[in-house]
Amino acid sequence: MKLPIKRTSRDVYSWDPFDEIRRMQEYMEQMLRTFPALDNRYVSETLEPLTDVAEEDNKVIVTTDLPGIDKENVELNLKDNILVISAGKGKEEETKNEGYLRKERSFMRYYREISLPEGVTEEGATAQLKNGVLTVTLPKTKSVTGSRIQIE
Repeated sequence: MKLPIKRTSRDVYSWDPFDEIRRMQEYMEQMLRTFPALDNRYVSETLEPLTDVAEEDNKVIVTTDLPGIDKENVELNLKDNILVISAGKGKEEETKNEGYLRKERSFMRYYREISLPEGVTEEGATAQLKNGVLTVTLPKTKSVTGSRIQIE
């Protein structure tokens, strides 16, 4: 063995494992971009939409993002103080060229269960879908307060 030992560029002292991870990630992203069979645009998905819940004195306001959804495709249910929001949209695309026919379908589904505070009722509730934002206003009944029990 001759001294001094010449160090290579891949020497342990200069090797960065995170650099290897970055290179692998770039390679995988390039592979996914160039291989269309792995593209997920025609895959059915269930998404959990972003939701805000605000509680005021006499009502609870739930705001949910549902981009691209028509109000006919939204279903709202309230049971045991849990608001269930379910929505979906489908798309069918057909292309005809000379001697060639291509037909593709996709479906996207939104589903979210939201726990609400006690005393929320569906009577008098309102819902509005505007510009992809669903706003549900649920009135609260009078708060139920427990009574104090005296010890004898």
